[in-house]
Amino acid sequence: MPTPQLDPRDPESRITRLLDDGKFQFLLPRTDCGMVAVTGDIKGNKVVVFASDATIKSGALGVEGSKVIVSAYQAAMGAQVPIIGIWHSGGARLSDGVASLDAFGEVFQSMISASGRIPQLSLVLGPTAGGGAYGPALTDIVVLSPEGRIFVTGPDVVKSVTGEDIDMALLGGPEAHRKNSGLAHIIAPTEQEAIDDVRDLTALFANHGVMNPDVADIDLSVFVPQSKVRTYEVHPLVDAILDKETEHIELLSMWAPNMTTIIGRLGGATVGVLANNPAHIAGVLDAAAGEKAARFVRTCDAFGIPLIVIADVQGFLPGAGQEWEGAVRRGAKLLHAFGEAVVPRVTLITRRAYGGAYVAMNSKALGATRVFAWPEAEVSVMGAVAAVRVLHRRILADLPAEQRESMELELAAEHEKISGGVTRAVEIGAVDEIIEPSLTRSALAKVIAQTPHRRGAHGNIPL
Repeated sequence: MPTPQLDPRDPESRITRLLDDGKFQFLLPRTDCGMVAVTGDIKGNKVVVFASDATIKSGALGVEGSKVIVSAYQAAMGAQVPIIGIWHSGGARLSDGVASLDAFGEVFQSMISASGRIPQLSLVLGPTAGGGAYGPALTDIVVLSPEGRIFVTGPDVVKSVTGEDIDMALLGGPEAHRKNSGLAHIIAPTEQEAIDDVRDLTALFANHGVMNPDVADIDLSVFVPQSKVRTYEVHPLVDAILDKETEHIELLSMWAPNMTTIIGRLGGATVGVLANNPAHIAGVLDAAAGEKAARFVRTCDAFGIPLIVIADVQGFLPGAGQEWEGAVRRGAKLLHAFGEAVVPRVTLITRRAYGGAYVAMNSKALGATRVFAWPEAEVSVMGAVAAVRVLHRRILADLPAEQRESMELELAAEHEKISGGVTRAVEIGAVDEIIEPSLTRSALAKVIAQTPHRRGAHGNIPL
């Protein structure tokens, strides 16, 4: 007799696709509590997995199901291995009443206690509401499949309270979290790709590898325009720096895309790359980018992942909207994150680093392990042309319009000499060394390999 097919929502079906060879051992006997916990391997790394049973009461979580998650966390903390939650839950079980809410609180406390101590990853494969929404939100990485939905209150409640008519997908699906919320780190195009992303990320967090500083160098200048006013996409540059033969994954790619955050490998070792992306609002820092970068820095620091920071930034985005959105408060998170970080962290200034954004992008003053700059890079309070428009506004205002541009350029060239640029930055120790683009990969790898590796003694609060 053929073996009956499992319901695709069945937790064992999902766990089988996540773990090596589909093999696992139950941590606790499976019951009808709506939650399953197992141990197994992902790419050879020991892990603990818990999974909602959406075939029973839509995965609603009660007292007994919550105890399964708490037990899973105790096992993962005891073994110091990553824990992965597979979420498809309607929230608290109504039949358990207020006891289910108290049980959810115990789950949250387990997650908070484990924060920054073991990697926590969430794989959301179906609607996850109420308390179930806060479970993934408390973890380090959230991966959302096409059918994944994360919201506190469902469409029916929203309509009854606010009168707003909205469906699940728009309320808490991929489109809602792709650009708006900053909650889901990865939006996968298929369920299987969501599972594959979790496997790759788990391997990067669980097995950092050992840095081999003898990496092949290539001329990275071809990925960056010489003109400082031209925009460009930073991803080809990051791809060229990281190892080609191993996986690297971008987090929050569509949220605050002016800041790029990628986890990958260099010289065989896990590294985090934080880069300004001039393809979006010229790569300037805004409120959302400051928060995104700060969370990434703290995540890498908590798990001992070295950081490579690629700075090409004109400053902070001005405007009343930015001020009202908390640009100062959220930008301060990035300053604090870098100032607190103890992992090896190397900055590369490719074209320009201006003003407060220069400081915020892992400057030497904030404790950067080493700061490199390419020969044509510019380090300044602001761009030379912008500076002379302020410093020499009266002279320029008195000139005929047809002469103004040439005079601006002449004054800007003189200003660059006076202000010192990258040469002056080297003199005062703000930049450690000017390096050629063709020698950059090996320079980055050697600094990371030679720096004692430490990890931050802090949690990973979802900033």
